[in-house]
Amino acid sequence: MQANSQKRRARKTALEFAGYVAPAVFFITLFVGIPFVMCIYYSFRKWNGIGKTSEFVGLENYIRLFTNDPAFVSALKYTFIYAIGTVLIVNVLAIFFAALLESKIKGRGFFRAAFYIPNIISLVIIGFIWKFICTRVFEALMSITGWGIFGLSWLGDSQLAVFSTIIVSVWQSLGFYILIYVAGMQGVPTELNESADLDGAGAVRRFFSITIPLIMPSISFCMFHSVANSLKMFELIFSLTGGGPGTSTTSIALDIYNTAFNNSRYGYGSAKSVILFIIVLVISVIQVNFFKGKEVEA
Repeated sequence: MQANSQKRRARKTALEFAGYVAPAVFFITLFVGIPFVMCIYYSFRKWNGIGKTSEFVGLENYIRLFTNDPAFVSALKYTFIYAIGTVLIVNVLAIFFAALLESKIKGRGFFRAAFYIPNIISLVIIGFIWKFICTRVFEALMSITGWGIFGLSWLGDSQLAVFSTIIVSVWQSLGFYILIYVAGMQGVPTELNESADLDGAGAVRRFFSITIPLIMPSISFCMFHSVANSLKMFELIFSLTGGGPGTSTTSIALDIYNTAFNNSRYGYGSAKSVILFIIVLVISVIQVNFFKGKEVEA
């Protein structure tokens, strides 16, 4: 009797779990799973994205990627430069500002909100705002102040444009990562810092010996999130530079968009998408495993 009752409860729990999970599984399968499988399917075919028929070409799309597509190689190079610059700068600054906001600085609530506001604005809008700033606003400031920094072609020079996309991306996402690091620092036991203080450890020593190891889960998450987002970045670059000047700021995602939709080479664009997925997957797995190994218990 008791065994039957336990089975009924287990069955009821399983049905309740399935009822809660089923809608999410359905929509994820519909809008993510099926398109992903179709992307892999079309990556082995030649299709313009409109016609009813497509031609099987095997590995031809993948071979062409690395042997006869300098635009993709250029996009790959820029994407890695952009990702490395963005990930390093945003995480270092976020940890620094999080530490400041966790100190006894006045107006902490105001600064937390001020840092986070850009994160709630659409990336497309952010791109257009900074495009206006880098052209019209800087031009006006140059005429008023005469400072040479405002006279630079921030979006017209290929090297400066790369730097500009990194800086704007850091400005937009900084608040989110500050929030994660602040939450992590609030979980550090105060008695550990008090004990280290009694032992004569300075603020810098306490920060690197106690705080950093104990917020490693936050660092692991922020690194994973920033790496994945940087490698997939599209909206900001699309609205800020459009991939220019030339192709100096064309990311892999933007190159995929141009290939599939502007050049009507959907099959070839699908192959590029699969390569991007593999790159993001491999890098994310490596960095998550690396940082997970550094985590310690409080």
